[in-house]
Amino acid sequence: MPRSVNAVASRRRRKKILKLAKGYWGSRSKVYTVAKNTVEKGLQYAYRDRKTKKREFRALWIQRINAGARHHGISYSQLIGKLTAKGIGLNRKVLADLAMNEPEAFKAIVDAVK
Repeated sequence: MPRSVNAVASRRRRKKILKLAKGYWGSRSKVYTVAKNTVEKGLQYAYRDRKTKKREFRALWIQRINAGARHHGISYSQLIGKLTAKGIGLNRKVLADLAMNEPEAFKAIVDAVK
């Protein structure tokens, strides 16, 4: 009796990995074992950096708000403290966007809390 192997599933599994490795350089996109390691590492980075991205954007927003606030003579921490005290519920993403693209509106917010 001939040996039974599930070649269909094996091929499908390998093709899936090689498809994910498309665009990698050299053997990273051609050789299954190398591609498998590269794809696994890439997926680890993707998982990790989905979390990191949130931190980096929050830090960027804070820097932009601070720069805009200091332009109007108030520090970031004072601005956020006064916004909270006045009950103005604008998040950092919106404040950073206003500081960059709508300086008049940002100035109005700063003047409202001073």
